[in-house]
Amino acid sequence: MSYAIIRNANYKKDNLAGLYKHNERKNTNYSNKDINKNNSIKNYSIKQCNTTYSKALNTLITENNLKCRITSYTNLVCEFIITSDKEFFETIGKEETKRYFQTAYNFVASYKNLGEQYILSAKIHLDESTPHLHLVFVPVIQTKDKNGNQVKKIACSEYWKGKDSYKKLQDSFYKYITENGFDLERGKQREVEHLSTEKLKQITNYENIKYELTQEKIQPLETKNTALILAQNKELVKYVNKLKQQLSNSYSAIETINKLQKENINLQYENQELKKDNYNLKNYINKTFEVVKHLFNFPVDTFKRLVDIFVKNMEK
Repeated sequence: MSYAIIRNANYKKDNLAGLYKHNERKNTNYSNKDINKNNSIKNYSIKQCNTTYSKALNTLITENNLKCRITSYTNLVCEFIITSDKEFFETIGKEETKRYFQTAYNFVASYKNLGEQYILSAKIHLDESTPHLHLVFVPVIQTKDKNGNQVKKIACSEYWKGKDSYKKLQDSFYKYITENGFDLERGKQREVEHLSTEKLKQITNYENIKYELTQEKIQPLETKNTALILAQNKELVKYVNKLKQQLSNSYSAIETINKLQKENINLQYENQELKKDNYNLKNYINKTFEVVKHLFNFPVDTFKRLVDIFVKNMEK
């Protein structure tokens, strides 16, 4: 049994040029060796984008008065890659393959009341080993502004609101596609939408998909490896604790340095004050000597020597 596969990716403004070139095969060389450029003529569109995705988006915003705060971090468009495995498409044949992708297109146009007008491009690639649909759309929601008026807004995060939003997408797609006559399995509950595009393409054949979908349980580690990991974890904890202690010591040292710096500033200030007092005292003494000289007609040098002798005797 084959599987119904739908995978989503969100893109910002700077990604749109590269996405457009890839889907429309505008590049000269491709890192994906699975692409056969000679078969690119077989690719076709359900909805053709006649300009770049960036220009088409700007036109869409203007014509529909869409609200959006565009920054380098804003997800502006989403892309579904819709496919199954190679054996499925070989079994159902060319016409049913076309119907499969048209059915998928109809599903997206109606999902969450999106509306076909917000689909920028729907391109089927037949130049790789497994046929697949690249469907690029703008995640528009109906909401109200601060005045309570109904507005249409580009809001990727709100379009995919909820932890199980991708699960609901896969459930709804599986239900829709099987109700339209395609005998496919839903597969196990798994977030295939988060696989890279290249990884998704690598697993789109029956045996690989079957293997991928059965790899759900995490295998236990071998006892030897577990013991090694525990030992390494113990050493890591010791090392972290040592770093914490060193950091604590560093904080203490920084506090001590800050305290000493403050004390040093205070001492410098006190020293300046003492110098001023000393200078003033010297001036006072010199003036005193001058007064004695004039009052008593006593030689200043002799008086200074007598004072020095008196001070030295006092120190003894």
